[in-house]
Amino acid sequence: MTAINPIVEGGPIAEAEALNDRLAGLDLAGRLSLVSGLGGRVVFTTSLGIEDQVLTAEIGTHRLPIDIATLQTGRLFAETLALIEETESQYDIRIHRYEPEKADIDAYAAQYGLNGFYESVEARHACCGVRKLKPLARALEGAAIWITGLRRGQSNNRAETPFAEYDAERHLLKVNPLADWDIEAIKAFVSANGVPVNPLHQRGYPSIGCEPCTRAIKPGEPERAGRWWWEQDETRECGLHVAEEAAAIAAQ
Repeated sequence: MTAINPIVEGGPIAEAEALNDRLAGLDLAGRLSLVSGLGGRVVFTTSLGIEDQVLTAEIGTHRLPIDIATLQTGRLFAETLALIEETESQYDIRIHRYEPEKADIDAYAAQYGLNGFYESVEARHACCGVRKLKPLARALEGAAIWITGLRRGQSNNRAETPFAEYDAERHLLKVNPLADWDIEAIKAFVSANGVPVNPLHQRGYPSIGCEPCTRAIKPGEPERAGRWWWEQDETRECGLHVAEEAAAIAAQ
C-alpha cells in the first residue's frame, strides 16, 4: 500500500477497507443502498458515459438520496448535452451542472491558447484542471462519499480499482460500485432496463469526454484509447481519478 499519513491510518483508511469488503458481497442495488445510508452527503459524478448511465438509472429508479452532478466543461459533444436533459426527463431527477469559471478559462487561453492542450502534456493537464478538477472540487464540497463509474476493464491503470478507497487528496470515501462489471454486463443492463445512452457509443466512442480530446477507437484498441490520443503515455488520465500529487489510497 502507498505510504500514508499516520494521522488518518486508523480512521478513514480502515473505514474504506471495511466498506470495500462489505460492498464486494452485494449486487449493484445493494451497494448503492448501503452507501446512500451511511450518512453525510453522497455525490455521484457522471460524465454520461454508459457506465454512469447505469448508476443514474439505479439512483433515479429507486429514488436514492444521492446527489448527481456532472462537469459541464464547455467543450462537451452536443450528444452529451442532449443526453443530460433526456436522462433528467426519463428518471425525473436533477443533474447538477458544474462549469468552469470564465476567469480561469481566460487565464488558460492567455497562457496556452484556447486549444493549447494539443501542444504539451502540461498544457493539457492545465486545461483539465480548469475545466474539470476545479468544478469537481465545487461539486464535492461537503461530501462524505463520492461515487464514480470506474471499472477495472476500462484501462490497464484501472485494473485494480477497488469498491471503496480513501481519497487522500479530497479527504472523503470514494466508492466504485461497478468496479467488477465488464462492458458486456453494462450493455445487458442497459438493454434490459431501457437506459438512455449516448449515440456516440454506436459510432466507435466507448469513452466520451470533451469533443476536441476524444476520437473514435479502432478495432482492438482499449476502451479509453480515444482519449487524448495524441499523447504517448498509455496511462494518461485527466486527474479526476489519478491525482497529480495525492493519489487515492486503495483498500488492499
